Amino acid sequence: MSAAFTIDAFHRGNFWLVQPDGKGHRAGMDAMMLAAAVPSGFSGRLADFGAGAGAAGLAVASRCPQTEVVLVERSPEMADFAERSLAYSGNAHLSNRVSVLVADVALSGRGRVAAGLADSSFDYAIMNPPFNARHDRKTPDTLKQQAHVMEDGLFGQWIRSAAAVVRPRGGLAVIARPQSLQAILDALAGRFGNAEILPVHARAETAAIRIVIRAVRASRAGLTLCPPLILHDAGKDLFSPRADDINNGRASLFGD
Repeated sequence: MSAAFTIDAFHRGNFWLVQPDGKGHRAGMDAMMLAAAVPSGFSGRLADFGAGAGAAGLAVASRCPQTEVVLVERSPEMADFAERSLAYSGNAHLSNRVSVLVADVALSGRGRVAAGLADSSFDYAIMNPPFNARHDRKTPDTLKQQAHVMEDGLFGQWIRSAAAVVRPRGGLAVIARPQSLQAILDALAGRFGNAEILPVHARAETAAIRIVIRAVRASRAGLTLCPPLILHDAGKDLFSPRADDINNGRASLFGD
């Protein structure tokens, strides 16, 4: 494991993350918003696809005490950070409900099952896939590239895997850039329905910078566009009260 790391508090110290310092992906508000898409009363088994050091999955475990979480991460180096996060003393109250699986969620069929992702073995899946174009924000950091740069067909591959491992009537939540909306909706078609789209704006007067989409496996219900989350009130740099509640695990993103 890299010698350079930090130990950072989330949810006002209810859980901690051991994550790389100076390289790789460092978790922030995206992970907290993704975790907050899961209903507060959720109980069951949840897969965090592309978990990194475990921020989103641990945030779900922190807010939903009846949830068992599997952190699924392709990179052995980032999976090692996730293991270190679980071993950290400040996470002792969560570690018995959270585990790490080193696997590529883009695998299909027998390869996916052999990697530990059995069909219909989860009640929910969440994912924060790499969503930067290859020409966007180039970096020499290979670990960061793996976490940030989108490969062709990525949403289709990840959502196909989610459809395989999530039981009928189970849930899916995805966070991405607005530019990826069509690709996500195409990948959901025939697999997940009852999709709810929630735009995220830095400020009320600016365009959305993220979308969070959640949907239900094998549902035929239609699409809903939800009221947006505004991260900052006018003239202020601090999070709005609602954004602060979501960031600190005191509220769900969709109000349930």
